[in-house]
Amino acid sequence: MSLPKPVMRGLLGKRLRFHLPIAFTLSIISAIAFKYAVTEPRKQAYADFYKQYDSVKEFNAMREAGIFESVRPTGE
Repeated sequence: MSLPKPVMRGLLGKRLRFHLPIAFTLSIISAIAFKYAVTEPRKQAYADFYKQYDSVKEFNAMREAGIFESVRPTGE
């Protein structure tokens, strides 16, 4: 009793027809999951921060702390 010969002809095409749709589907699912699990909360956090951010107040605080070389604090 001998072993049957392995089928090698068309093996790549057969495996690609099976694995390519699976890989494509998983990549789309992971991209959508990343969008809603990471990027949307990040965008919302930035929006919430900049709703209440006052750049002039922040600039004045840094100026008074002496961070800038070109702008003197108001006390000088």
